[in-house]
Amino acid sequence: MRVNFEFKDKYNIDDLISIITLLRSPDGCPWDREQTHFSIKKNFIEETYEVIEAIDNQDTDNLKEELGDVLLQIALHCEMEREVCHFDLKDVCDELCKKLIIRHPHVFGDVVADNTQEALTSWDAVKKSTKGIKNQSELMEGIPSALPALMKAQKVQHKAANVGFDWDSVDGAIQKLDEEINELKIAVKQNTSPEIEDELGDVLFSCVNVSRFVKVDSEEALNSSVNKFIKRFKIVEQLARENGCELSDCSIDQLDVFWDKAKEIIKTEELL
Repeated sequence: MRVNFEFKDKYNIDDLISIITLLRSPDGCPWDREQTHFSIKKNFIEETYEVIEAIDNQDTDNLKEELGDVLLQIALHCEMEREVCHFDLKDVCDELCKKLIIRHPHVFGDVVADNTQEALTSWDAVKKSTKGIKNQSELMEGIPSALPALMKAQKVQHKAANVGFDWDSVDGAIQKLDEEINELKIAVKQNTSPEIEDELGDVLFSCVNVSRFVKVDSEEALNSSVNKFIKRFKIVEQLARENGCELSDCSIDQLDVFWDKAKEIIKTEELL
């Protein structure tokens, strides 16, 4: 063995820090040494989505593994900063603990929060105070730009609703969606590309508003529909082959028949 390392039956967070330091040392791994914040930033996103998939699949064993992969990304980024004497993983933990204590005055202080909404209101109030945020639009601007658009839209709308900028009921949100769809139809009919993009964005934003009222996560709803489409499309391909044809050779009427049949097959499977 090239390096001095103690093998154990059970490792802890301090061991993780030591391993990451070792991997990025001159005697460690060439790949790990070459990485920067920018070179592995997409890895962080990928690993996070794998955690989400494990949660969706209710796969506890895989969840443990994928959470470890996310922790690896955190440890690597912290080690890069430790090497230039900025901070390390323990500093990150220290700052997080302090923030959690400050952001929960209803737990660690004298503020009263008897339900979830009051707790969230308390959290936002402390966040505004500690970050010097003076108004709600600054809170909106603080939402990460890299978030998926549907998720960002839902967060923006929620912050607007917190100060009363909202419909009285889902009926208003649905009426607004109808209006935006009509405006999109006009833009499409006039074939004006900038307006089409603008109106389509408004339709999507209005869809998110409806989803918020009915307490459905728009990102998850769309992802579910995408997966449903793939499942049906796979059956359509199979039905086309069984009928001796390729999808590209089928008429739209044939495809509609296969699509309806695929829906029936899936519905039957779900009832079994």
